[in-house]
Amino acid sequence: MTDNITGKVVVITGASSGMGEATARDLAARGARVALGARRADRLETIVQDIRAAGGEAIAVATDVTKLEDVQALVAAARDTFGRVDVIFNNAGLMPLSPLDSLRIDEWNQMIDVNMKGTLYGIAAVLPIFQEQKSGHVINVSSVYGHKTVATGAVYCATKHALRSLSEGLRQEVKAYNVRVTVISPGAVDTELTQHITEPGLGDQLREFVPQIAVPATTMADMVAFAISQPANVDVNEILFRPTVQPE
Repeated sequence: MTDNITGKVVVITGASSGMGEATARDLAARGARVALGARRADRLETIVQDIRAAGGEAIAVATDVTKLEDVQALVAAARDTFGRVDVIFNNAGLMPLSPLDSLRIDEWNQMIDVNMKGTLYGIAAVLPIFQEQKSGHVINVSSVYGHKTVATGAVYCATKHALRSLSEGLRQEVKAYNVRVTVISPGAVDTELTQHITEPGLGDQLREFVPQIAVPATTMADMVAFAISQPANVDVNEILFRPTVQPE
């Protein structure tokens, strides 16, 4: 694997736990400078202190990805602190699965706002910078459920399918600026994602089953590092991974 990570400035949303936290710690250990965004500012500060204690460079900015101005402030803080922005990892996401006839409309709106709009806001915040510097890398998170659709997951699957289309459309539009676009679709990963499920029975079932097969969050960190580390003329457009034992 080519290096190409050392010194890069990486903005990460949803960085207070799970795949975002694991990726932040991993990239910082590899020499990247990381700007971490999430709503849980206290948790972010702990992660930043750990990274700095280990000799890495990191900042934290309290960020609600459903607010464009918050995402813009996160990206601006990264640029002001480190002088540039090289990568954005649009990682923030929610998965409150439920049957459509449960009519959990607030949860539908949350998924659209976080999964879709949050990613769009990340793109909007970095694109002018990437166009100006004629380089950059957008990494979006879809899901295995962005490749298939399951009962109880109609809205979640819709947002993740949309992210794959969004990523491909972006890829086609930014070639003139030497910008790379990657969409990563994980299967079962050991994170807090199932904690968002409020549907009676379903949440308990998945919270029991998923940890039995899930890969650790560091697996996503490895995938992100692989995509970033490729030579500048290599654009890894899509990665789909599952636990070996995952049946679907």
